[in-house]
Amino acid sequence: MSAVEVRVKLPTHLRRLAGVDGEVTLPVDGEVTQRSVLDALERRFPVLRGTVRDHGTGRRRPFVRFFACEQDLSHTPADDPLPAAVVAGTEPFLVVGAMAGG
Repeated sequence: MSAVEVRVKLPTHLRRLAGVDGEVTLPVDGEVTQRSVLDALERRFPVLRGTVRDHGTGRRRPFVRFFACEQDLSHTPADDPLPAAVVAGTEPFLVVGAMAGG
């Protein structure tokens, strides 16, 4: 299976850290999952390692959420396939900084 191009939208602070404007397009080999997309993101932008996922566990950081096709994917297993529209490139995979406070 050849690589597919996946669109990823990052929150402003991570775009600044990575030095990019707008969304990024990443080649993803094999099955398109949260893990494979985030692996591709960290390979392309090593400065983002540890910002979205914990270095040791590989788990999503508490104040980061994942969305695609208007669905919150934050609590789905990292190896579940992403929606077909993300794989086709018609919808982006969104990394969102969660809001907290009171």
